[in-house]
Amino acid sequence: MNLTVKIKLLPTAEQRQMLRETVKAFNEAANYVSGIAHELQTASQIRLHHACYRDIRERFGLSAQMAVRSIGKVVECLRRDRKTHHHFKPYGAMVLDNRLLSYKAMDRVSILTLQGRQVMPFVCGEYGQQRLTRVRGQADLVLQGGRFYLLQNCVLPDPEMRDVKDFLGVDLGVENIAFTSDGEQFSNELVERSRRRYANRRRHLGRMMASKHSRRTRKNARQAMKRSRGKESRFRRDTNHVISKHLIDLCKDTERGVALEDLKGIRARARFRKSQRAKMGSWAFYQLRTFIEYKAKLVGVPLVAVDPRYTSQSCSECGHREKANRQTQSKFCCRACGFTLHADENAARNIRAKAIVNSPTVTEKHLILQVA
Repeated sequence: MNLTVKIKLLPTAEQRQMLRETVKAFNEAANYVSGIAHELQTASQIRLHHACYRDIRERFGLSAQMAVRSIGKVVECLRRDRKTHHHFKPYGAMVLDNRLLSYKAMDRVSILTLQGRQVMPFVCGEYGQQRLTRVRGQADLVLQGGRFYLLQNCVLPDPEMRDVKDFLGVDLGVENIAFTSDGEQFSNELVERSRRRYANRRRHLGRMMASKHSRRTRKNARQAMKRSRGKESRFRRDTNHVISKHLIDLCKDTERGVALEDLKGIRARARFRKSQRAKMGSWAFYQLRTFIEYKAKLVGVPLVAVDPRYTSQSCSECGHREKANRQTQSKFCCRACGFTLHADENAARNIRAKAIVNSPTVTEKHLILQVA
């Protein structure tokens, strides 16, 4: 099982400048290689190595392994999309392998820069440190908010899957982030309130920056906009972590699997009114599902994805299916037997029933665990 642990580097001011210069030169070299690849119309790493290796070492001052990794970064992008001429940001991610990066202890790391090797401390919680004992493969050096982080790949042994006979059905939605077949509700009210607050704040600060206010006022507005960047997404991420952890702990304690709807491509299939677009655009259902997936796999809880069709129109009591059964967003009333329930809980029960009858496996993916 692959996990990516995010650890925070604590370089000195001098080391931070060395890292910035190294990352910038690395991405400039990658842009040069991308240009050559576009001219030659090739995605072959061997051919690009022969065409660019000596030039990028001389032009950008990279070490031998840095030059190899810059070519490799371009090749990875070309394998995903050969038709595009790829451009990399000056401080985009720098790929580090075991020749460029080594751990000296559980709190210090050695990174090769243009000025030589630099040993610097890092911080990582106990949860992340346990996974750093199984470091495998490369890491990405990224610059976020003026701070450097390492995204380190770790390989964990696959836990033995539990033998379960029942599932916890989970209905993911917009009004309610999640609703379980047990009747537990996770409202979207706080997330939606946060979305509206930050949207109004961005709108207000944007008007201040574009207006004829004093230079100092416009500068303060720009600084306030910069400080608020990413707060909304971090709040949503934290909410999804809390919900997913609670759901998996519940399944683990009750010896059940977890069943979700397969919502892939739902934004492309569905049509929304203009007033709904902002709310739907901020719906982080895929992120929540990813968190549930990796947390379930860590503790051996089986997870299945079921077909979402008609789960909101079918009666979980008698099985009668009719569009008129769902009277409002929250109210479900069966036209056949008169069974009444919250619409999302009824859908969650149908998801559970489908999982019990037919439990398709979920394909293994690369999972990301962020530890600040």
